[in-house]
Amino acid sequence: MNDAADGGPDLQGSRWYDAEAGPLVRPYAMTGGRTQPGPNSVRLDLIALVDATAGAADRAAESLLGPEHRALLELCRTETQSVAELAADADLPVGVVRVLVGDLLEGGHVTVSMPVPPAQLPDERILREVIDGLRAL
Repeated sequence: MNDAADGGPDLQGSRWYDAEAGPLVRPYAMTGGRTQPGPNSVRLDLIALVDATAGAADRAAESLLGPEHRALLELCRTETQSVAELAADADLPVGVVRVLVGDLLEGGHVTVSMPVPPAQLPDERILREVIDGLRAL
């Protein structure tokens, strides 16, 4: 490879460089080729809420987490975010974020609150009866 004028490698002619986006890292490189989150293959919904655990940033600095893991931890450290929000804010594909959040969950760096399935939500009729009962008071 040719060296650029500044002494670094000349990536302009490389297939790993995009003129508009800059150097490219393929998603499979970020996840080690995995497509499922963790050995338990936890299914993370787009609206699942991710929250950093206490001391997660300190433990992350000591562990062998990659830069993408640390970026996701930083995003959810200040406020709870959904998987979709993390993907948008980190500018990563949702599939990659699911795998990385699965890694963080397995390592105890985050907690994930799954959405309630529609079948487990209270019946609308019951809620109306409760509202009517409250109004009657």
